[in-house]
Amino acid sequence: MIKNRRELFSIHWTCASLAGLAFLAGCASTPSSTQKSTGWIKDEVADSYVFGYPLVLMGVARDAAVGTDPGQAPLNTLRHAQAAPPVGASNPLQPSLDTLDSTGWLDVGSEPVIVSLPDSHGRYVDARVLDMWTNVVWSTGSQFATHAAGIKAQTIAFVGPGWQGDLPKGVKRVDVPTRNAWVSVRIQSNGTRDLTAVRKLQRAIRVAPLSAYAGDTRSVSITPPRSNAAVPASGTAAAQVAALDANGFFSRLAQALPDNPPTPADPHALKFLSDLGVAPVEPVKLPNAPEAIAAGLADGHERVVTPPSNLLNGNGWSWFGDGVGAYGPDYALRAYAAYAQPGIGTKDDEVRAVVTQDSDGHALNGANRYVIHFAPNQLPPVRGFWSITAYTKEGALGESAPARVAVGDRNAARRNRDGSLDVVVSSARSKNGNWLPAPRADMQLVLRLYAPKPQATDGSWQPPAVVRQ
Repeated sequence: MIKNRRELFSIHWTCASLAGLAFLAGCASTPSSTQKSTGWIKDEVADSYVFGYPLVLMGVARDAAVGTDPGQAPLNTLRHAQAAPPVGASNPLQPSLDTLDSTGWLDVGSEPVIVSLPDSHGRYVDARVLDMWTNVVWSTGSQFATHAAGIKAQTIAFVGPGWQGDLPKGVKRVDVPTRNAWVSVRIQSNGTRDLTAVRKLQRAIRVAPLSAYAGDTRSVSITPPRSNAAVPASGTAAAQVAALDANGFFSRLAQALPDNPPTPADPHALKFLSDLGVAPVEPVKLPNAPEAIAAGLADGHERVVTPPSNLLNGNGWSWFGDGVGAYGPDYALRAYAAYAQPGIGTKDDEVRAVVTQDSDGHALNGANRYVIHFAPNQLPPVRGFWSITAYTKEGALGESAPARVAVGDRNAARRNRDGSLDVVVSSARSKNGNWLPAPRADMQLVLRLYAPKPQATDGSWQPPAVVRQ
């Protein structure tokens, strides 16, 4: 089946006699000298980098997570986090203190993979599946309107392209456009005394290929697809991708494309890749213009880490709006979301607002004392719950104790008499308001809204300013 998908995808790369098909294919010859200088190379390298960034990032993250070494899990298997993350920069960017996560990588190339979720009995559970381009193909977010306090038992079959067959009764079918997909199940945790209940729910989650789900265990073992392109051995997936040179980046992209065709299909983007000598599975043959390629790669790096103009902003905070998780041809938003908030869901799953400056435009620093004042009608609009966490400017939990503290309605944040609420942020303990411990250095704050209401992403609500006192 994978071979068939490769044959279909290769149509985009085959030269044809008709002008329309020739544009779709982007014939492999490099533009002649009459097609201008190397300026087009710089521009097309930058555009192609932004376009392909999510797929390369997801491939690097998959290769690091799939296996049998400590901290890894085989394909179609979940790895369960069973304790709050420790402090330090070795953890994922902006680790949550509100949930324990169960994550894994699915391979739907040969048969569907079945995911069964238990009834959470009122406990908040957020589950989502992303394809290799970071589009959300399924999530529990749409269920929060009727089941804000939790989810009901359900079983979903994630089905790869071209598969035909019967599924067990009561199993919902969800089509996945790529061979691999990333699954995340986040379960609300209320501290160390609550871990037994969380782990019980984790054990009740089942992931299995269709044949194993039906009782045939012969198909359980699957060899993970891996790229032959070199990747730096350490650091986050984003850091590893940033360290790739142009040949390394585009080699990984070329090897990933046959099993993971772009969604939506974009002949124009594919033509740019063909112009640059990037074709599925084939060795990359970049133009002999090292300065233009280096300039384009640097431009691509800069564009990926630069917040796009369609992010929501207010009082110094920035967050994703309605377009998150279903990006269509908005490649700038998709690439930045993959870089800034890996695994982010849809507008119905979670909002994560970030601020690094106070109301006067100065960098936040835990040596100072700040107040975030939520007016009675300005509290975060959620169906689930909300929290604020302080991180170092790099996104790690601070070393200063107590580091594992987030303030929000999950841990009964106290309101003022008029219904308003104040959060005090400082490295020094505060006896007034709801104290949020902060690193003794420059920092960032993250406000999470779990199961947000529509006004959190349509621009009608914004978080209050962070005011230094």
